[in-house]
Amino acid sequence: MSTIRNIVILTGAGVSAESGIDTFRDGGGLWEQHRVEDVATPEAFARDPELVQRFYDMRREAIQTKQPNAAHHALARLDSEWSGNLLIVTQNVDDLHERAGAKRVLHMHGEHLNAWCTACDVRSRWTGPLIDGPACPACGERALRPDVVWFGEIPYRMEEIFAALQEADLFVSIGTSGAVYPAAGFVRNARDLGVATLELNLEPSQGTLWFDEARHGPASEVVPAWVDEMLS
Repeated sequence: MSTIRNIVILTGAGVSAESGIDTFRDGGGLWEQHRVEDVATPEAFARDPELVQRFYDMRREAIQTKQPNAAHHALARLDSEWSGNLLIVTQNVDDLHERAGAKRVLHMHGEHLNAWCTACDVRSRWTGPLIDGPACPACGERALRPDVVWFGEIPYRMEEIFAALQEADLFVSIGTSGAVYPAAGFVRNARDLGVATLELNLEPSQGTLWFDEARHGPASEVVPAWVDEMLS
């Protein structure tokens, strides 16, 4: 590991599952009894904004009751002690990486604890409900929606992610299904750049074959073990 200096880590729902946050693809394509098409697309929001706001209000409230697990704490430790470049790119919209203490975190799919004003394009920290149409703190318009990237929308800060991959010596994918693009394609981007690749996942993902190495087991076990190895 002595040649590794710059690391890009991709985290997905499997990192937060042991904190009690449901993975997106549990239950046969249903997400908490809702079809993805009904709650996680711009078309759904246009068709039934009340349903969508209620759904995200419930999730925003729920994640504030959850706590980081051993995988979050291990990555926060790596973040604080790793002297090279490190970027934790998360597909998760919870704040458990930050609550564990990680600083170098990029939320490519947005954040539950933000509200996005479609009138003035400002994102504000938001912990309460949106269903009653509260005013935007920045402009006063009642045009707030969840600051979550829905299917059919472009993930955030893709240029930063690709720039980090260009400089990386190691790409690590943790707790992801390998099914949601563009994140599922990062391993191939990394391989094309000659970057070493490692998968840490509960079970083989759809993209396991693309990785140089794969280690499987609960995130709360395999992630701390890997971090100990990196910092030893």
